[in-house]
Amino acid sequence: MYGTPHIVSDVMTHTVAAVGRGAGFKEIVRLMQDWKVSALPVLEGEGRVVGVVSEADLLPKEEFRDTPDEGYARLRRHSDLAKADALTAGDLMTSPALTVRAGATLGEAARIMARSRVKRLPVVDEIGLLQGVVSRSDLLKVFLRGDEDIAEQVRREVVAYLFPPPSSALHVEVDDGVVTLVGRVRDTSLVPVAARLIRAVEGVVDVQFDLSHAEGPRQPAESAGP
Repeated sequence: MYGTPHIVSDVMTHTVAAVGRGAGFKEIVRLMQDWKVSALPVLEGEGRVVGVVSEADLLPKEEFRDTPDEGYARLRRHSDLAKADALTAGDLMTSPALTVRAGATLGEAARIMARSRVKRLPVVDEIGLLQGVVSRSDLLKVFLRGDEDIAEQVRREVVAYLFPPPSSALHVEVDDGVVTLVGRVRDTSLVPVAARLIRAVEGVVDVQFDLSHAEGPRQPAESAGP
């Protein structure tokens, strides 16, 4: 019934800046500035992702530069102190890398980012080779989908399935991603189901209803038996 959801490979960036384990501190900073990114995959061998070095990994060097108070330093995690002295990507990176597969849905990628509080994920194949990078802004591209395109999918895949005529008569309106179902339905118990299905349509921001209950023919009472 439902359209195929977008997957990571549909929105990811294929041309990616990355570094090897031996990349120096300043080289990493320059690449981040040149590519306008906040993190870089760290690769080894033929392109296997072994870690990620981010702005957060680089900041301890600046943070501890003018902090002579050893007591303060001892309060910080050992990993932060180690990174303050690190010179290469291999020592600075967070490992193992948090990655996503190209075939993952956008929802799956979004959940990984939200749980881990990261802005970007390296996209890898089945053996861990780098395929691209997906960012938060890439995942939000689905909300650029046009209202009429959304409306057509809702009509075809939700309304026609749950509320077929003549028992129901619904009109689908979409304004800036907000879907409104207007009309009459016979079985109002299906409304929460419709709301869930419509929210799963890519590009939908919210769902609203302006419905009346359509009276159907009275059903005969079931016999209680002899």
